[in-house]
Amino acid sequence: MPIDTHQQVSQRFKLTLITSALLGIAVSALSPAVEANSVRHYSANLDNSMWHLAENSRLECGLEHTIPRYGKVEFHSEASKELNLRMQLDMHQLPDGYGVAKIESVAPRWQPGQATYALGDMQFYKQFDGELQKQMAWRLLGELEKGRYPTFYYQDWYNATDTVAVALSSVNFRSAYDAFRGCVNALLPFSFDDIAYTVINHQADSEKLTTASQRKLEQISQYLAVDSDLELVLVNAYTDALGAREPNQQLSEQRADEIKNFFVERGITEDRIETVGHGEDRPIAGNANELDRAKNRRVVVRLSKPSGIQL
Repeated sequence: MPIDTHQQVSQRFKLTLITSALLGIAVSALSPAVEANSVRHYSANLDNSMWHLAENSRLECGLEHTIPRYGKVEFHSEASKELNLRMQLDMHQLPDGYGVAKIESVAPRWQPGQATYALGDMQFYKQFDGELQKQMAWRLLGELEKGRYPTFYYQDWYNATDTVAVALSSVNFRSAYDAFRGCVNALLPFSFDDIAYTVINHQADSEKLTTASQRKLEQISQYLAVDSDLELVLVNAYTDALGAREPNQQLSEQRADEIKNFFVERGITEDRIETVGHGEDRPIAGNANELDRAKNRRVVVRLSKPSGIQL
């Protein structure tokens, strides 16, 4: 049987590339030594490529894309003091080992002559979905916005001769991406953890809250307005030990009710708020000087979520 020349091998590989391009399949990262039937391709085509907002609120944003027969990819951002983003490759069949996927940006077939280039790597961990953090996640979104196909290449877990190629299609991407960016821009600039336990203080010799405390209350009320998962807002009020015990008790109850009214006036239902006045009990400092007494004059606002729910 005659042996193929190098020219014949090269010609067959070029034919494979052309055929694959017509099918919308990215194989440009493969070596001529890799036979076409050793690569399993997963990608949405022109007819079924869809992107949509899976989450769209002031607490979280999610941009999702289904990869037929493979799973889906989701880009997710949450309310926080700092801009954040992560990408999760949600696979029907989780990794059965540890490995690395090479990520490349591949031009679609309607951009002939455009080169493929490397973007980076993604680590795989046994029985976990693949995940990328902020910088690389934004880079993939940028490649999709340019109309390119970010593609993951990795070795099959059960067949060392097989390569898996998973491409994210840029078809129907831009309108969903614009909506996603609008959602990200509207996220609250703080998270649940930032306000779950908040200490409110009054100005010296005044019933008026400090400026910082007023800002904290505004943040809490904004969060309460958009998070229906919160079970309870608990308001605990305390005084210093100056004066008689009974008036101090009444003063703490009055201050707790004032905070409750603040939330109710902003649309938070009363049944989500519980108040307790502790008077001069449970001090956190001494009572001998004004600095310590000011620490004891406080209102503590705590937010509670059902077990297992956390943003």
